[in-house]
Amino acid sequence: MAANPAHSSRPTAGRHRVVVIGGGSAGTSVTARLRRAGVTDIGLVEPSDTHWYQPLWTLVGGGQAPLRATRRPQVSVIPDGVRWIRRHAVAVDPEARTVTLSGGEELGYEYLVMASGIQLDWEAVPGLAEAVGHDRVCSNYAPEYAPRTWDLIRGMRSGTAVFTHPATPLKCGGAPQKIAYLAADHWRKQKVLDRIRIILVIPDPVIFKVPDWARTLEQVARRYGIEVRLRSEMTAVDGARREVVITDHTKGTAETVPYDLLHAVPPQSAPDWVKASPLADPASALGFVAADRHTLRHPRYPNVFALGDVANLPTSKTGAAVRKQAPVVAANLVDVMKGGRPSRRYDGYTSCPLVTARDRMLLAEFDYDLKPTPTFPFIDPFKERRDMWVFKRYVLPPVYWHGMLTGRL
Repeated sequence: MAANPAHSSRPTAGRHRVVVIGGGSAGTSVTARLRRAGVTDIGLVEPSDTHWYQPLWTLVGGGQAPLRATRRPQVSVIPDGVRWIRRHAVAVDPEARTVTLSGGEELGYEYLVMASGIQLDWEAVPGLAEAVGHDRVCSNYAPEYAPRTWDLIRGMRSGTAVFTHPATPLKCGGAPQKIAYLAADHWRKQKVLDRIRIILVIPDPVIFKVPDWARTLEQVARRYGIEVRLRSEMTAVDGARREVVITDHTKGTAETVPYDLLHAVPPQSAPDWVKASPLADPASALGFVAADRHTLRHPRYPNVFALGDVANLPTSKTGAAVRKQAPVVAANLVDVMKGGRPSRRYDGYTSCPLVTARDRMLLAEFDYDLKPTPTFPFIDPFKERRDMWVFKRYVLPPVYWHGMLTGRL
């Protein structure tokens, strides 16, 4: 049983009617929508002073966008009238309705929105944490490593390039293969593709879980001569020797592959403090927060909602999913604050912009049932298109900064 906060010996950081944990795309957009709905007394817990537009990191790694275009000061995206609490959350007590902050202070709340994001578990693969950023190992999953991806791609003229995908849920599930296609297309245009062996490591039995798009991606991989290793994953890295171990779970074998470029995507999970909290879903081995798949309300704590990467929902963890989840959480939280029941439902919509060349893209949009849900029904979503690439590179970023984060879209 949680301690009574009135008798806690911890110093207090105050109390708010609503506390939102996480100032990324999920936390910021839902906070903006709550403010637009007239909700006051909101505290936003976010330690970083930089807000990143992460979907563009693939194009940073592919040499098609500068890193500076993906960041803005955090203060510039926080809605007016919201208290920014620049601390880490380290624990939550949903019985006492308190969040413990770095430094030991307790922050009280009436309603809580969990949007703390996902953590990159570099240490989960032996040797990866030591090798990334060195030894010809790069990753578009962190801003400090994404520019290195392009340095390695444009400097490679022959050898073996390995692109990996972890066996855990991850943010933007298509990103591990998108960079392989961007690299292959660059090497094709440089007339060195026939001298480079490309291995794409996929943990699933198919290259993409929605069959209609999987068929197109299989054709893309064949076009570039990519070796697709299904039901496989990276299980160790030796940066000094420039070797990666690829385990084939179908055959039960492990192969050591020398590499000249390794784009490594680390396993991912809920933040450690979330895993240890009562909010974690017992059904999630990785500690993601329990949430009703339609209302996004916690099943045991009715004053708690979750969205974004930290929520244990059976859909891909993408910014597009957040764009659909944020209005549901905001509306349902307002319903509950007024003494009602949640009235909005989320259908599992997510989207993955699959860049297949340096000027072509597929826009995969689907719901919980893997049913295609195209935003633009008048175009063929299973055909690679240049206008979709332009949409990702030049249209989606301003939509994100000026529409989604402000609660307008």
